[in-house]
Amino acid sequence: MTVDDAPARYRLLGGTGLRVSPLALGTMTFGDGGWRAGAGPARSIFKHYVEAGGNFIDTADAYGAGASEELLGTFMKEAGTRDRLVVATKFSVARTAGDPNSGGNGRKNMLASLEASLRRLQTDYVDLYWMHMWDAVTPAEEVMATFDALVRAGKVRAVGLSNVPAWYAAKAQLTARSAGWEPAAALQLEYSLAERSIEREHLPAAADLGIGVIAWSPLANGMLAGKYTRGRDAQPQGRGRLAAMGNDGTIDRARRAGNPTFAKLFTDKSWHIADVVAQVAKEAGRSPAQVALSWVARRPGITSTLTGATSLEQLEENLRAMEFEIPPELAVRLEEASRAEPAYPYYLSGPAAQSMINAGTVVQAPPQPQPSSG
Repeated sequence: MTVDDAPARYRLLGGTGLRVSPLALGTMTFGDGGWRAGAGPARSIFKHYVEAGGNFIDTADAYGAGASEELLGTFMKEAGTRDRLVVATKFSVARTAGDPNSGGNGRKNMLASLEASLRRLQTDYVDLYWMHMWDAVTPAEEVMATFDALVRAGKVRAVGLSNVPAWYAAKAQLTARSAGWEPAAALQLEYSLAERSIEREHLPAAADLGIGVIAWSPLANGMLAGKYTRGRDAQPQGRGRLAAMGNDGTIDRARRAGNPTFAKLFTDKSWHIADVVAQVAKEAGRSPAQVALSWVARRPGITSTLTGATSLEQLEENLRAMEFEIPPELAVRLEEASRAEPAYPYYLSGPAAQSMINAGTVVQAPPQPQPSSG
């Protein structure tokens, strides 16, 4: 996905007719302060992404306390590009301290959040509306019924679920289908060489239920891009987002802030994976970030992958991840370094257990039908 004479390539989003870019522009970096890009750099990032053929832009009402949506709305209005873009935003995070109904996944918050997002985005509809996080209490029936009402009202084109258990996604999808409501088009989930947990249940469930998967944090918060190194006493050092989010500019400060995404970084296995990514990148003549992004974007079941940037140079580097495929011999090394540990009951579907079930024979599932090119 670069600015050249080749036709841009797009993918269908789940069971919808929406065509989206394989690399989506994540705008959590849009805003002021700390690790975020200000209005000037953010405008350049937006402009270059669209000029490169990108059409899928992801934001949320919680990003920069609404600043991300406001900047995106301004940029789309300036460029006159709203209708050619697939714009996604999210709700769930509380807006008002002490008011539980200003957050969560209930109908009251969903409706209020969407109206506020539409104002900031300067549009009368969003193409994809995400439930940002599972709140563990709101019934799936309420979420999907409200989603359906928003689609029927013309304020939302498609709906999706982010950061949810696989069982919840399956329940929500089957509930919507049985009731004749709008089904989920996509799941947005963390996925990278350093975080492959969704391969156990989420990816198979999404494939079976006709749901697309959008991957976030393909660079593991910059770890796979080589932004951190092991310092004295194995403490991480670097200038990535995690360091900038600490009030005193240190990685430890941000890790103690309670964000579970950051807390799980910097394990021995993650360091090993980052080292292998760097070695593969050197042999492939690419940057570590391009290798990590290319790996995720080309995985089975992945519709699109979020890539964020705080500078135009960073975006340009990330977009070049779609220019190449990782050579098979190097892909094997990445697989060996990053493969998730076997877990119950999934290892019971392995060759040994299946041999017992099938009396020593091999039973193959029927092949999935492929769309006709005629």
